[in-house]
Amino acid sequence: MKISVLSDGAWGTVLALLLCGNGHKVKLWGPFPDYVREMAKKRENTRFLPGTHLGAELQLEENISEAVKGAELIVLAAPSQYLRETLIKLKDSFNANTQIIVNVAKGIENGSFKRMSELCFEILGQGISYVALSGPSHAEEVVRKCPTAVVVASSNLEKAKLVQSVFMNDYFRIYTSDDIGGVELGGALKNVLAIAAGVIDGMKLGDNPKAALITRGIAEMARLGIALGGRYETFSGLSGIGDLIVTCVSGFSRNRHVGEELGRGKKIDDIISAMGMVVAEGVKTTAGAYELARSNNVDTPIINEVYSVLYKGKDPRTALSDLMTRKARHEHDGICD
Repeated sequence: MKISVLSDGAWGTVLALLLCGNGHKVKLWGPFPDYVREMAKKRENTRFLPGTHLGAELQLEENISEAVKGAELIVLAAPSQYLRETLIKLKDSFNANTQIIVNVAKGIENGSFKRMSELCFEILGQGISYVALSGPSHAEEVVRKCPTAVVVASSNLEKAKLVQSVFMNDYFRIYTSDDIGGVELGGALKNVLAIAAGVIDGMKLGDNPKAALITRGIAEMARLGIALGGRYETFSGLSGIGDLIVTCVSGFSRNRHVGEELGRGKKIDDIISAMGMVVAEGVKTTAGAYELARSNNVDTPIINEVYSVLYKGKDPRTALSDLMTRKARHEHDGICD
């Protein structure tokens, strides 16, 4: 199968290599032509995936029209806040009758508060074939062929099964779902909660609060996700609690790193500046999650406190204290009603 992967970040590059390994003809496009030419010359993505050889079978393309010409699958791997820009570039070359969109970005667009599928439908058209891929899958481990399981979701299960067959191999296992909203929201919201997990690590508070955070975090994800149209069971799956666990505990997690630095007393602007071109999706997603919770009258105390720390300058220690001293309640109040 002919496949185009749009965006040459770590995840896009790893998926392009995985698909090449599965026997597909793959083109990888990047938004900066000079850097694409550098990758083609060095056969290495030194900026986002240093140390990994890019085999000759992977074609690197600086022109988006050429990248998607003849492709049956188009994999969208741009960070969520750059997806709109990528879709606008893609629009004139996209054929809704013959091409399937596979989105792997996780986030909520700043300002519009739209999920990634909603952005794709807005720009490419309501009738497109759309599949979301999400789950606990750090690029740094997938490139080493560590056993990984994710989920693909589509309103058309036949399309989901097709994508499942294209991506799946002996180290990358894929399940299918028809709950696009739930899968996308799980992938987005876990990044917000991972920032909170990182704060706990930065303050060296131990394992107990991390366990509490993950457990109460999945309750928040489910509450907000259900209010926005997702299904409860999706949040107990790979794109929900699975992705939440790995993002809250892994040393590869950029969002957990942001929280850890906050917990050590650093300022958010300094943290983001030090990360350079590496994107922590949860910082922008926090604003969207906070506004969606407010507009839908959903109780999300952890998300609210992360928002206050990031956008109102609240001291993380005060935020933690405020969470711990909230009014007592039954454990299962409001989780799925």
